[in-house]
Amino acid sequence: MRITSRGRVLAPIAAIGVMGLALTACSGGPGTGNGGSGGGEGDGEVTVYGTIADTEAELLEQSWADWEEENDIDIVYESSKEFETQISVRAQGGNAPDIAIFPQPGLLADLATRDFLKPAPQAVEDNVDEYWSEDWKAYGTVEDTFYGAPLMASVKGFIWYSPSQFEENGWAVPATYDEMVELTATIRESTGTAPWCAGFGSDAATGWPGTDWVEDLVLRQAGPEVYDQWVANEIPFTDPQIAEAFDAVGEILKNPEYVNAGFGDVASITTTPFGDPASALADGTCALHHQASFYDGFVTDAGATVAEDGDIWAFLTPSIDGSKAVTGGGEIVGAFSDDADTQAVLEYLSSPEWANSRVALGGVISANTGLDPANASSGILTQAIEILQDPETTFRFDASDLMPSAVGVGTFFKGMVDWVNGSDTATVLEQIESGWPSE
Repeated sequence: MRITSRGRVLAPIAAIGVMGLALTACSGGPGTGNGGSGGGEGDGEVTVYGTIADTEAELLEQSWADWEEENDIDIVYESSKEFETQISVRAQGGNAPDIAIFPQPGLLADLATRDFLKPAPQAVEDNVDEYWSEDWKAYGTVEDTFYGAPLMASVKGFIWYSPSQFEENGWAVPATYDEMVELTATIRESTGTAPWCAGFGSDAATGWPGTDWVEDLVLRQAGPEVYDQWVANEIPFTDPQIAEAFDAVGEILKNPEYVNAGFGDVASITTTPFGDPASALADGTCALHHQASFYDGFVTDAGATVAEDGDIWAFLTPSIDGSKAVTGGGEIVGAFSDDADTQAVLEYLSSPEWANSRVALGGVISANTGLDPANASSGILTQAIEILQDPETTFRFDASDLMPSAVGVGTFFKGMVDWVNGSDTATVLEQIESGWPSE
């Protein structure tokens, strides 16, 4: 699920079938941006289209302002809540922007296979080869052709807790997933209250925080190869390895003794807005909460300081086998034009110079290894950058963002709600799997 740095949910990827209907409703062939320009010298203006809005859009424009002046290129940014549907319509109608910032690699791949996108310039690919991992490069590669560089990123699967509460009770940060489950039991026994707080509520996207839990467990239990096969539906949701991940999550989220601190019983998870547990963390009602790196903003807004020696801190969901594997999200930058100005902007956005410029403005991170972690605006974001830059880290993009939307933001979201509300695992997995489009 695409989330901004402060947790605002952006529009999910449009269903491939819906996009197809929208495309057939428009006339004309593949567009090239700038009214059909391609390969020329450029006119000094480059249009960029994406989902990043409001204050974050202002910071995005600020991040490249000096570069614009130095290079005499005007970058004109436009955001839209309807990006996922409109980008396809605009491409088909010959009215595509020069550059699009894709929140889901699957949408970039769909447009690339339709021959709307231009392959990335060699200078961009050189930057990505030098400053990103092979995992990240793969998300911008379609059928062995490289189309787009990563932009910003997030790390999912942090466990938020109170360092002072842990110290007072003699609780240690767990080194393995089994130790985290044991810690959960210990907290319950010593306090007599539920250790965990959770919220799946997110309007039409209710359920997405549960998918993050499952993705973390699939990657940690079954490994990256199985994770990739699952995303591609080479392994279905009904496979025992996926069921095992659900059952592991259920040890916590479906246990009435372990949830839902400060909000009610297990059933309250789906009605609790995903941002609300921050207040329970801040006032000490809740001891543990699973959420991504962006959650530091919610905790700060709840009146708590986020620091290793502050009110609230976080550790990454522990490994099962000792490997360093994390899930996360981010954006991929693709282009509909290949004129000189567009190529120059693409090269800049793939550079460490841009990454440092944007991250220093606050609230976001990047997986660019040329980024100085000290530029991050919080300790958690610094830690997240270091995780992404560690060559030993195996990174996998959020599975629901990679799957067709009929599944990823459709049956998967709904299935998590049904599952937490009492449906058995086998029934839910069959229901989720039924959302996969037929060949």
